[in-house]
Amino acid sequence: MNNVTPFKVSAYDENVRGVIPFYDELHEQAISVIRAHFKDRKISLLDTGCGTGTFALKALDRLDIQRLALCDPSENMLADAKAKLAGKSCEFFGYGSEKMQFENEFDVVTAIQSHHYFDRPTRERAVANCFRALKEGGIFVYFENTAPLTETGKEILLRRLGEYQLGAGRTQEETDAHLARYGVEYFPINIKEHLDMLGKTGFAACELFWQSFMQCGFYAVKG
Repeated sequence: MNNVTPFKVSAYDENVRGVIPFYDELHEQAISVIRAHFKDRKISLLDTGCGTGTFALKALDRLDIQRLALCDPSENMLADAKAKLAGKSCEFFGYGSEKMQFENEFDVVTAIQSHHYFDRPTRERAVANCFRALKEGGIFVYFENTAPLTETGKEILLRRLGEYQLGAGRTQEETDAHLARYGVEYFPINIKEHLDMLGKTGFAACELFWQSFMQCGFYAVKG
């Protein structure tokens, strides 16, 4: 395990599919948005909270990337990402988006299932750092566990998620433990709060573009 995920790094990619419905689709949707924004342009991409490098590997295959940088606070995750991307031209940084200091360097910044672990001030700092890392006209694409608008919505969501995880082969004990992390180990905010935060950060266009169970995908364009 590391300081964020409940899974051992060696089994992360396999286990995460048992708790997040349509996990691989998150990557496909992110790539689709990036392609739509830049068409066939060469781009520079910064993947924050890169985990084991699964998304970065897909992005290299599907996008015309001239510079690829990966950030993650976990040494174990970065080691796995380096092994997965061996032979590829990549840069690796051992910190999270809340500690980044890039300035106008990237066309794309991604954060897939990473910022919801932050409290509110840290989340806002991380998003501001992503904004600063982008060039003018660049796009920030991210997915997070997102809170329902009502307590009833939360109860229904967690029941649905529990049924999904049991159907994916997890035990009742594993499922209960994972659902108990809500609001304790990760801290979702609702869709309106996401969009308001992006706007206050300075992004010119802020959109929700994908939603399933607890996961939501957002993009925001700088300038």
